Amino acid sequence: MRAPALALLFALATPAAAETVLVSDEAQNVIHVIDGRTQALKADIPVGKRPRGLALSPDGAKLYVAASGDNRIDVLDLSTGKVTGALPSGPDPETFALHPDGARLYVANEDDALLSEVDMTARKIVREVPVGGEPEGTAVSPDGRWAAVTSEAGSTVHFVDTSTGVLIDSVMVDTRPRVVRFTPDGRQAWVTSEARSTLTVIDPQTRKVLGHIDFRADQPDADIIQPVGVAFTRDGGRAFVALGRNAKVAEVDPKTLKIVRYFPVGLRAWKIALSSDESRLYSANGLSGDVSVVDLKANQTVGTVKVGGKPWDVVVRP
Repeated sequence: MRAPALALLFALATPAAAETVLVSDEAQNVIHVIDGRTQALKADIPVGKRPRGLALSPDGAKLYVAASGDNRIDVLDLSTGKVTGALPSGPDPETFALHPDGARLYVANEDDALLSEVDMTARKIVREVPVGGEPEGTAVSPDGRWAAVTSEAGSTVHFVDTSTGVLIDSVMVDTRPRVVRFTPDGRQAWVTSEARSTLTVIDPQTRKVLGHIDFRADQPDADIIQPVGVAFTRDGGRAFVALGRNAKVAEVDPKTLKIVRYFPVGLRAWKIALSSDESRLYSANGLSGDVSVVDLKANQTVGTVKVGGKPWDVVVRP
């Protein structure tokens, strides 16, 4: 039997332990807790139905979980391993993004074609911004100026001014855009398009397309390539893209947009996250029911943590 969540999280908070890896599982309705030092699965914490998108509070004390089957954002206290409350989200929240001020979050409401702004202190939705059909990926720029959301049905990414809640611009990208991520300096927004096996780089200030990567051109004979999750090192020097059913994570040179290498991971590599010291990459693999561990110093995949179910998102708490 896995350790109780409270005892586990207390143990992982000790100086001798490495970071804690937290993984949402949309099939088992739990958050898997993995010890980053030993790569051992230590606990499963029950949360709402079909948990998907995740985010840590700025202080790392809370984990916010999109319980899409319950139409809410669960608030998980990581000191106790228990859900202590919930935030409204609008219908079917899949992904959301925290504003740098820690007081607001932005939720993609896929069924209603809306981006909802939630006041986390008042625990209420204060704005609803109409966007394209099937909004999916969300992100907030590092300076807090822009909230971005992709529209799967519209093949667009929308840029919303967070100070006014006004939709400023919509940029066409390739079919079924999944994820949008700002580079650490905020000068670029990267958008993955699952159905076209591509990634588009956009200047958020001008909303002009700066570059494009076609992963199929690099792997013309590969199985299904589904670019989804994106992660950057803090200095912006390395970038990584999860390729879904292709069972790989690609490393991309952010300056040239050339593919540097591939790391083999599990099937349907959906979301990825870096360890706190950026020496490891974790990939949540929905169809193989596991989490892959990549050593970014040796540049090789070094482990697999079996969790079962359908892992969807992953974050790392120092």
